[in-house]
Formats: sequence, structure tokens, C-alpha cells
Amino acid sequence: MSEAPHGAPIKTPGQLIAAVIAGFAVPIVIIILLANYVNKSTRTGAGTDGMSDAVVAQRIAPLAQVNLRDANAPRVYKSGEQVYQAVCSACHATGNAGAPKFGNAGDWAPRIAQGFDALWHTALTGKNAMPARGGTSPDDYSDYEIGRAVAYMADHGGAQFADPPAPAASGAAGQGAAAGAASEASASAAVSAASAQAAAAIAALSSAPQANAGAAPSADAAQAGKALYQQICQACHAAGVLNAPKFGDKDAWAPRLKDPMDVVYNYALHGKGNMPPKGGSTASDADVKAAVDYMVGAAK
Repeated sequence: MSEAPHGAPIKTPGQLIAAVIAGFAVPIVIIILLANYVNKSTRTGAGTDGMSDAVVAQRIAPLAQVNLRDANAPRVYKSGEQVYQAVCSACHATGNAGAPKFGNAGDWAPRIAQGFDALWHTALTGKNAMPARGGTSPDDYSDYEIGRAVAYMADHGGAQFADPPAPAASGAAGQGAAAGAASEASASAAVSAASAQAAAAIAALSSAPQANAGAAPSADAAQAGKALYQQICQACHAAGVLNAPKFGDKDAWAPRLKDPMDVVYNYALHGKGNMPPKGGSTASDADVKAAVDYMVGAAK
């Protein structure tokens, strides 16, 4: 039985050249494809991005930075929305810690009923879980900017409050640091119902020497009333802070004096609106009435 003849798969020089090229090209293509596949996979090992530009910049960033500002340059105040987004939204956006939720008319209704000045004062001095000024400092946001944020939030809760009066312009550029500070103080004092005065009034009430109810009665009631006014009452009445009738202002006192003096005494003794009983003091009833007589006498 004869064997079948055997034929070679490569019979021509062209087929030989093609086979040689394919023998080199196919492995190279396979290696390139595998390399691309491995390189595109997610690498989560420690240190894989440790030398990237962003990570290196973060490691060598300074711990503190100093921002220089021209003290004589006119100040650009933040809007109420900007202060809300930067400070207030942390709690008011979701109603955390009992804060009235932004845009919720039901939450804001009882606050709005207190009036803008009371809300402004609360924002500046703090209440319950809310820190004074939302945890910021006067260097971060002025009283005026805090007031604008209060009006912005309240208006979105159903109020129609206007922004508080803008502070007066500071002194001209080029003045010394002392002159600039004096100008800033003058501008703050010009704000109507300025919250800085409200904060000072509250501080004065807590730190003022308290008249003791058990002290010996004064020989001169008029002098006792004047003394109590200077110790306690002037904290608010001297400048008309928190809607207190300003000392000596006949127009401010006129609606109060329409009531009998017994009613006016009762307000002073038991409190009304933002005024605490006896102005926050422990003075005797007689001395409180004497202080009322002293203020009423100056308004006639």
C-alpha cells in the first residue's frame, strides 16, 4: 500500500515572506492590546496618585494665608443672599437645630410677628442653638450685612422687610489708621436702630451696677430717678435702641403719654416689647417710677 504524497503549506517565496511577517506582527499586536487593557484598569493601590500635581500642591500648601486689604478702600457689602449662602444656609436650609426653614412660611410666621428689629437683634446676639452672628465675627460680616441676611430670609418666609439703612460712607482714602477707625465708628453710629447699639445695650444691662431693692431710700426722688436712668435706662433710651422712646424726643414719647401714668409705670415695672421688667435691674419700684418721671419730664 503506497503512502499519499505530502505537500508543504508554503510553496512560493511570497507565502514564505507573509508567514514570517505574520509570525512577528501577530504577537506584537497582542502585546499592545494587553498593555492598553492593563493601563486602562482602575488602580486603587496606596500611593498610585501620590505624585500627581494636585496631591503634591495640597501637601506643600501653607497652613495659614494672609489676605491684605486696603483699609482706606471703600467697603463692598455682601448681599443678603450671599451672607445666607455663606453662613445661614448651614442650618436654615434644612431647619436643623430648630432653625426656621428657609421658605417655610409656617416656621417664619411667629418670628416675623416680632418685627425686623427683634429678629436682627436675635441674629446678632444669638438664641438657643444659634450662636451670635451665626458663629462669625464683625470682621467677617458687619451688622449691616447680617441685617440684610435676616431681611432676605424673612422675606422668603412671607415678610416684606426692607434692608436696613446702609452705613454712611467712611472717611476719604489716604487718611491714617486712626482717622479711618474714627470714620468707621461714625458710620456705624449713623445706622438707624443700629444693631451695634442693641448689642451694647444688652451688655450694658448685664454689666451695669444694679440698684438694690433693700438699699436705703433716696432723700431726693428726682436724683434717684436720674441716677437709675444713667445706670440702666440710657442703654436703650439714650439712642432709641430697639424702638425705645428716645430721651427728650417729644414725638417718640407722645403716644406713650396718652396713657395714664399708672399704665406707663406698669410698663416700666413689668416690661413691654423688648424691654425687660425694670430694665433688667433689681431697683425698687419707687426708684423705677422716679426714673420714668425723669424721662417723661425731659419729653415735655
